Amino acid sequence: MAGIRQVISTLTQDGQELLGPNVLAYHYPDNSIMNGSLLTVESNHFAVLKSRGAIMDVFETGQYTIKTPDRPIIGTFQQAFFGGNSPWQYEVIYINRAKLILEVAGVAFSREMAEMGYHVSCYVHVDTKEDALKLVQHMPMAGHHVTMQEVNAYAGPVIEQSINKIVQLTQLERVNEKMPDIIELVKDHLQEFLAVYGLMLNDVKALVFPKDERMKELISLRAFGLSELDAVRYYTAMLMAQRGIVSAPNMAVGKPYYVGNPLMSMDAAEGGSNGSTK
Repeated sequence: MAGIRQVISTLTQDGQELLGPNVLAYHYPDNSIMNGSLLTVESNHFAVLKSRGAIMDVFETGQYTIKTPDRPIIGTFQQAFFGGNSPWQYEVIYINRAKLILEVAGVAFSREMAEMGYHVSCYVHVDTKEDALKLVQHMPMAGHHVTMQEVNAYAGPVIEQSINKIVQLTQLERVNEKMPDIIELVKDHLQEFLAVYGLMLNDVKALVFPKDERMKELISLRAFGLSELDAVRYYTAMLMAQRGIVSAPNMAVGKPYYVGNPLMSMDAAEGGSNGSTK
């Protein structure tokens, strides 16, 4: 109806917010936005107004009436059917300006080519109206949403390259010592990359760990000051003890086990083949 102005918002009819914590951008799906419609922008949003593909303005918090220069294209047809307003003229893209979480997981390889898993969490946000324009201009939108999963797909290769640049030159058991360098490199490369899309990087949290459970156990034993050989022996002894094998202590200390006299087996190795200490 011509006398009723349409209200454009990110709220549904039952009051639910469509621009949630996993949505970076939202394209208002109604194709009947007309001149004179009311555009509502929440306190943690930007709104980008487009007309026939061209960006007209970027709005911050508030409510605005959509107005454009007169375009007498349709004439009496426009007056008769749309009350002076023509549909398909305008698009609204809402940008979430709250801090959102970007999460990427993958695999890197140490200097020994051991498989290392990593998980990186980053906090990003759109800071200014200019950044909102960059996002609309450079981030493709399939459907009506740009989700953080889609942003993860863009950032993933940058993070993987940054982590591998250090991890591939580092011994497996010393990777954790390099975590400050890894985080700093990820920050530098990722901020430069995200700036193209108008995203500001706030903080980075990263964890790098051996993918193989055996390697985790061995590295833990090495942390107690054991040599590589001793760590392997103690790890094997723990597995044997879990299975109830009585020779597990012998494996731990590297002594032979003699069937029939388990209590004396370690002493026998030192004092004689028959278990005598003389």
